[in-house]
Amino acid sequence: MLKKHLIMCSAILVISLTAKMFIYSAPASITSLINISSESQKAEKPVDSYFNSLSFADEFLPLGDSRIVTKMNRTLHAHSRAKLQTSRLHNQASKWFPIIEPILAEYGIPEDFKYMPLVESGLKAGVSPKGAAGFWQFMPQTARGFGLKVNSSVDERKNIHKSTIAAAKYIKSLYREFNSWTLAAAAYNIGEGRLKRHINHQNQDNYFKMKLNRETASYVYKLISMKEIIENPTRYGYTSKVSKLLAKNNATTHNTFPYGAPVNSEIGNKGILIN
Repeated sequence: MLKKHLIMCSAILVISLTAKMFIYSAPASITSLINISSESQKAEKPVDSYFNSLSFADEFLPLGDSRIVTKMNRTLHAHSRAKLQTSRLHNQASKWFPIIEPILAEYGIPEDFKYMPLVESGLKAGVSPKGAAGFWQFMPQTARGFGLKVNSSVDERKNIHKSTIAAAKYIKSLYREFNSWTLAAAAYNIGEGRLKRHINHQNQDNYFKMKLNRETASYVYKLISMKEIIENPTRYGYTSKVSKLLAKNNATTHNTFPYGAPVNSEIGNKGILIN
């Protein structure tokens, strides 16, 4: 019985030694494959390259952050044709962008800021419950500070040409202060004083990594979504002639990214884009 036990142990030892000798003597390519396989299991799942290509004013989403990808995906779906059931945003853009674009260019503002009034007002000269008005949703004091007349008889916030000039001046001043277009956009929404306090308190000046109130935290994501549905309408279910025309006009200066459509999710919180 003891002899059988010794024979079995010896056999196991021989097999073990043989396996080790095979691994150590194997070609470098095989051992490399083993190592690569092991490392790939530990690595994070790569993020869809489509999301890595999304940007606002050439400031890109941080790479490899699944939380940011999920948030971006939800916001994109919230502005898809399936969710909004209208092409009004494209119709408004085709009407007003030819006025907005050259003014932004004249003041050195990135063209992506033309999507801001789509998010702010849906490109309608309405008035918010807080008193912000016009395409760019200026508060009275801010509007006056950038040259607009706002009184009982006239309100130039509702003039697309004059209000866009004022917005361009304001955005330029915000960029000089924060040296970032995404932060300039965030400051437009939350106010420069409050944004400065957040930056100092968090010791963080990357918009996508900051903790902000719900509306401001989603603001740049909405701007990117507006840009995407205008420039790549068919990807998000828009098939009207106006949508295709806008996409064609943007194709000369912007790339399209033919990847899969975003997943279903709830609509964004601002809720002022569609009547």
